[in-house]
Amino acid sequence: MDLTQAIETLQCGGTILYPTDTIWGIGCDATNPEAIKKIFDIKKREPNKSLIILVESEKRLQDLVDVPEMAWQIIDLSEKPVTIVYENPKNLPKELLAEDGSVGIRIVKNDYCKKLISKLNKPLVSTSANLSGQKSPMKFSDISYEIKSAVDYIVEDFHDKVSEFSGSSVIKVWNNNQIKILRE
Repeated sequence: MDLTQAIETLQCGGTILYPTDTIWGIGCDATNPEAIKKIFDIKKREPNKSLIILVESEKRLQDLVDVPEMAWQIIDLSEKPVTIVYENPKNLPKELLAEDGSVGIRIVKNDYCKKLISKLNKPLVSTSANLSGQKSPMKFSDISYEIKSAVDYIVEDFHDKVSEFSGSSVIKVWNNNQIKILRE
């Protein structure tokens, strides 16, 4: 099955091309520094530009960060996918963190992503399936050959799906509940 192959690839330190709750993404095990470096190479992305991670549950989110009350409110009220940037993450490689030590995390609502993360039993890196600086792919056919040929596995399902969202909102929430909208 497709899900099994994607998980095996991730467990071996590989990269995958997969559908998310927003656009197609390039992903890897978010706890594997070598796999994270591969994603920066695939995207030709500067290492100082941080990546976000996806989790499938509130519990996994709480394993990675202390979640301020304001973040819970944003998650509960948001109608579109929302990535929240948190301070002081726990147990994540430095390769994932922004220069200030923060990390962006989104709880996914997409069933495929939830199953993938749950069965992997680790957070998943997610970054748009394009070269750094290029337009994000709204559907599988928008992804360049260069990206498709660089990843270790391409999810076989959902190739005809067009994304409803061009990306998630990104909101930074400090532990004192101060917020800043980084991307609407």
